[in-house]
Amino acid sequence: MWLALTDLFKAKWTEEIHAEWMRSVLKNRPDLTLEQLTRTKNLMNANVRDCLVTGYESLITTINLPDPGDRHVLAAAIHTQANIIVTFNLSDFPVKALQPYGVEAVHPDEFIQDLIDLDPKAVATAAQKQRQTLKNPPKTPDEYLDTLLNTGLKETVATLKLLCVKNNLADLWESQ
Repeated sequence: MWLALTDLFKAKWTEEIHAEWMRSVLKNRPDLTLEQLTRTKNLMNANVRDCLVTGYESLITTINLPDPGDRHVLAAAIHTQANIIVTFNLSDFPVKALQPYGVEAVHPDEFIQDLIDLDPKAVATAAQKQRQTLKNPPKTPDEYLDTLLNTGLKETVATLKLLCVKNNLADLWESQ
């Protein structure tokens, strides 16, 4: 979320995408409530400029993907003329299906690496801000990086660690 506030890219999502991530989080985190996640969703929509996509629905039935439940994601990307879809589920968005629309599916680790190439300090600062918002429980820098690693962001974690040493960004990880 904090990366979306860097203006290094234009984050886009739909209410349907919100519904999907909220269902997933509630399934995996029974300690959270729908009310809490709805608050998060509303904050996301309010704080990321022009993020909420509407008007894509008529495209859904024209799209073929391995999982028909993912067609709404590509439809929203086409509607907004997005170049990429950031997803852990690359197999759900095959190159052959996306190519005619000029869209590419990119793993979050690769996406964040590209952002680091654009502005390493902005990405490190966004990571620090995200870590500092974690209150229940709070996480040390190492615990936060372990969480990122466990979600599949191996290269991101390695690069963030390297950046902190190489570019003297260690102060970004201090508690404020």
